[in-house]
Amino acid sequence: MPKLSRRGFVKGALAAGAAMTLPSMEVLGANERVNLGFIGLGGRGRHSANWFNSVDGTRVAALCDPDTKHIERAAKKYPKAKKMQDMRHMMEDDDIDAVVISTCNHWHVLAGIWAAQAGKDIYVEKPLSWNVWEGRQLVDAVRKYNVIAQGGTQQRSDPLQKRIKDFLDSGELGKIKYVRCNRYGLRGSIGKRKEPLSPPDSCDYNLWLGPAKDESIYRDRFHYQWHWVWNTGNGECGNWGPHLLDDARNVVYRDQKTMPLRVVAGGGRLGWDDVGDTPNTHFAYYDTGGVPLILDVHNLPLKKGTGGGDVWEKYRTRAFLCIMCENGYYAGGRGGGSAYDYDGNKIKNFPGNGGGGHAQNFIDAVRARDSSILNAPVEETHYSTAWCHMANNSYMVGDEFTPEEAKEMIEGYKPWQNVVEGFYEHLEANEIDPDKADIKLGPMLEVDPQTESLRGPTATAKARSLMDGSWRGYRDGFEVPEDA
Repeated sequence: MPKLSRRGFVKGALAAGAAMTLPSMEVLGANERVNLGFIGLGGRGRHSANWFNSVDGTRVAALCDPDTKHIERAAKKYPKAKKMQDMRHMMEDDDIDAVVISTCNHWHVLAGIWAAQAGKDIYVEKPLSWNVWEGRQLVDAVRKYNVIAQGGTQQRSDPLQKRIKDFLDSGELGKIKYVRCNRYGLRGSIGKRKEPLSPPDSCDYNLWLGPAKDESIYRDRFHYQWHWVWNTGNGECGNWGPHLLDDARNVVYRDQKTMPLRVVAGGGRLGWDDVGDTPNTHFAYYDTGGVPLILDVHNLPLKKGTGGGDVWEKYRTRAFLCIMCENGYYAGGRGGGSAYDYDGNKIKNFPGNGGGGHAQNFIDAVRARDSSILNAPVEETHYSTAWCHMANNSYMVGDEFTPEEAKEMIEGYKPWQNVVEGFYEHLEANEIDPDKADIKLGPMLEVDPQTESLRGPTATAKARSLMDGSWRGYRDGFEVPEDA
């Protein structure tokens, strides 16, 4: 089997993260083993290693993480795998056919571009990107270097989604009126230290930080809690949102809606008094030019003093995906769902498996050298992630508001009125005074789907800087390239 040396890649990339034109020449036989390298070995990364290892004809060939404790933990199960802290060494390794990227959000795109430049196929977790612009850069790199690239929105490999599509097409529920995507899951404070937290001695902090800004850390834990800081994460909207919105885009919009036309969002980080800066209560409206969509996220309990499974629930919204139609609605989650009429009678049940065959689908595409058979090509994961970024961006440029001002954003639209009322009812249940809380409602951001950029009077310099990440920038040597 002919192989193309990656030495030139690492010689330049290790020095300055330089882009190189390196076409993919890997051709795998139908029965040939696929050697996989795993980048990022926290909880999700170790799960992915086990998941892909269960696919026939694959091998966990390399393990990479800036924290050696994570590497050693994974190596207990895969002692023959190569071990490395710097992913660029994995990119130069001719024995690695494909990489699975489960890093922090801020690393996803640069790691993916480096892999594409090295001619390696890519499986990358959601969210695909840390901002809209860099997501498009990865999509373009995948095309340029002709590699196979799958996004980690695994529900697309669940037969459930086709069954829902077919049922909606049958017309039994009538015309779709709107979609509501919900994530109600408890989380807690990440703390507020007086002295900065030092990274673990086992971690190469420079490699962990990568593209992100080097700033002091005042949260309680180094790992995982990076989700709730804009510098490295995208909040709950960016954590669960790509799954929810990808479900809606696949089932309802059939991927015809690439970017929404207008987005407005509000919320706040409430009740915790910690150093997190992403909202724990977040609501958004998407004007798609057709069927409207509402996103609602709550990390606080049902009411103050409760915990466990007591999470916020309103307007049949415990389900991840609610498709509201003329004659009834579908409500479901990762394990399946059901259709009901408006009297609460169940019409049909839809079992699901959560997309367990997603890893197999990626390996099948790698073997066939055929991106068309992917269930979640990265461009679709890019769009679903971008919808999340738009809700975050509107929130981030927002300001304090009243219930009346929020309702007037989409005047007379009952589903929006419901989500705004639910926001205030949830605050009251948690004994949070909205007049004293740091709550924000953003402007209605207008999007040009063709250029994936903002337009109109709300396209301020701050709002535009959120689209491409220039408000934070990239550290020297870890820049996402303009032309990969």
